[in-house]
Amino acid sequence: MFICLPLVILFSIFPLTDTDIWWHLACAREWVTTWTPVRAPIVNVHEYFQLVVGFVYSLGGAPLLVAFKAVLWGVVFVLFLCPAKRFRLKFPIVLVILFLFRYHFEIRPVLFSLLFLGFYWNIFPRFFLLRHCEHRRGDAIHKLVVAIVLLAIQWVWCKCQGLYILGPIFATLVLCASLLESKKQGGLCAKTIAPQVVFVLLLWLMPFLHREGLALFLYPFGLLDRLLGLTPSAAVFASQIAENRSPITLLMAGENVLESLLMVVLCAVGIVVGIRGLVLKNCHPERNAVRHVVEGSKYQWLLITALLALIAERNFVLFLPVLFHNYQTLITNQFRIPNSEFRIISLVFRLSSLVCIAFLLGLWVRSLFAYDKSMVAYQRVPVQAAAWMAKYPHSGRLFNDDRAGGYLALMNPADSIYIDGRFILKTADFFERYLNYAENPALFMHDADSLGVDRALFPLQYYARWDNLMLALDKASRWRLVYRDEYFAVFDKK
Repeated sequence: MFICLPLVILFSIFPLTDTDIWWHLACAREWVTTWTPVRAPIVNVHEYFQLVVGFVYSLGGAPLLVAFKAVLWGVVFVLFLCPAKRFRLKFPIVLVILFLFRYHFEIRPVLFSLLFLGFYWNIFPRFFLLRHCEHRRGDAIHKLVVAIVLLAIQWVWCKCQGLYILGPIFATLVLCASLLESKKQGGLCAKTIAPQVVFVLLLWLMPFLHREGLALFLYPFGLLDRLLGLTPSAAVFASQIAENRSPITLLMAGENVLESLLMVVLCAVGIVVGIRGLVLKNCHPERNAVRHVVEGSKYQWLLITALLALIAERNFVLFLPVLFHNYQTLITNQFRIPNSEFRIISLVFRLSSLVCIAFLLGLWVRSLFAYDKSMVAYQRVPVQAAAWMAKYPHSGRLFNDDRAGGYLALMNPADSIYIDGRFILKTADFFERYLNYAENPALFMHDADSLGVDRALFPLQYYARWDNLMLALDKASRWRLVYRDEYFAVFDKK
């Protein structure tokens, strides 16, 4: 299983391409608010994540932050593969999947969520195993200590990401699987059930131990609304934010065709394997209760994460480690090659794996040459433009593209930004009007006059939706192009 550790670490080493990390770093220094209205209540659910990445960034900048996230991604995959003790890299399929989806291994709050889920993945199946009523005092004390540690982890998780709700959900699923198994093994005992149920309830109630209380508890439900577009106000977010769209939608739109197609195929395989595993497990119960609970929770979570990945492309990282956990079932057991009879074939597969490793590592090294040693993807954030703007300040307000907002807030804190990647802080009406500027330059010029905007920054390549607006500003008598590099342009009002 540890063969994935160096591979994941290597493939996770690439510059900071995710633009959200910059407003996380800005918030670690001081809570950032835009000059435009925000929704209430404001819940900084990423506070502890921001403090950690801000500390790492202060020590070694972007290079150390990249190394930090690469190691954490390797630990995540090892944690999910720990129960799969027979994991072997007999086929280069894992290599290809890791390489194709390496740009999903970002330094995002979901990384901490997967880290905590990895601990739960290994601990919960045994922790929730309900034995007979007679137990030793030492076992009870040991379980109490473990419970306190897990509750502390959940408390921290509540201020790392809104996906903290996955912890109580997973605990509930494992507890239900353990209850069913205990019933089959000889009945249930109230003395052992009650503490487990109380523990799960405490996991659900951990948000109330923070000052945000109810608002923090309700935060994940708002995320689900904006992910699915369940209400009219959330529909614009579900349809306009690229990461929130289903890989099926991306495939039909012709965006990232190879990656989207592979996502859909892998998710379909995960759904089939999850359902098949649950059915076969119930038809052929194991004598080993621990293994039975482990397999039950494993297939349930495989099915859930596969469905989540089909709902939104950003959820694929929740599914991928669980899929690799089932790699033995999916690949190795289906194509077992007895070395005694097929030594030549086995040797060919081993050589092909080595060739594949060398080829993919070569492509990985080549991809790094597209960036400089700063480990900052200057194609996606306005590195040079921000430096120019700091040197030549303006008197009015700034309009900026959402993906550039976080970097500007970190580098130019005195110049308040219009918007950043925290879309949940904005109303759907505001976000829809913001997107409408790209197709309606007259609306932008009218709002710029009324709001006091005298400077605007636009990307030229990455998510460059502003071509019509920039063309209109270039022709307008009251606006002029004051800065332009290969990736960003700045306009000032005369």
